[in-house]
Amino acid sequence: MTAGWVVVAGLGPGADTMVTPEVSAAIAQATDIVGYIPYVARIAPREGLTLHASDNRVELDRAAHALHMAASGARVVIVSSGDPGVFAMASALFEALEAAPQYLNTDIRILPGITAMLAAAAAAGAPLGHDFACINLSDNLKPFDLLARRIRLCAQADLAMAYYNPRSASRPDTFGKVLDILRTECAPHTLITFARAVSTPDQRIETVTLDMARDDMADMRTVVLVGNSATRKLGRFVYTPRKAL
Repeated sequence: MTAGWVVVAGLGPGADTMVTPEVSAAIAQATDIVGYIPYVARIAPREGLTLHASDNRVELDRAAHALHMAASGARVVIVSSGDPGVFAMASALFEALEAAPQYLNTDIRILPGITAMLAAAAAAGAPLGHDFACINLSDNLKPFDLLARRIRLCAQADLAMAYYNPRSASRPDTFGKVLDILRTECAPHTLITFARAVSTPDQRIETVTLDMARDDMADMRTVVLVGNSATRKLGRFVYTPRKAL
């Protein structure tokens, strides 16, 4: 039997031009693609390739399925948006592997991708030019109290922040609570950039001050970039100086 393998690959933020050649090569060699429905939909069907699309909350099942197929000789690519190591499938794969040590000798590679956070920052200018924190605002895998504590401490440390998954239909109030925390800890003129659908034809970049920010300015296709006390606007650009104040 031909030895199989598992690759966890990042498809970037949306545009095909932001998929790395390394990821494209792995997909071209794959017999099976595994992933969340919208990400698998980005893969062009071809002869000899089987697409396995699944819901967003079955990450461990998805990873276990990939390991099982690889053990049978399949060449499997698990696709994620952005970078697979940032709130995505790389960690889920290793969780599944820890629970199934019989697959420890599987040929596994993690291929990086351009994150939505970095694509959003580039579209805005350089708002993450100094130290920053990256926080997932979903409370599916952590309680909101922990999330609130991390945001508060990052704000007190004067870190710029990048927020993923700010507001969904099932969590309509979360981002409003986050804004309330920021208004307690940060100056009203703190700059916040809302970067929606970055790198796609629907891209929209909007920067406002904290006192003008509203919770309905964000949704699940939005990355929110919060500046530190030194972040400033320069024409249409937003940037954070490299030197601390």
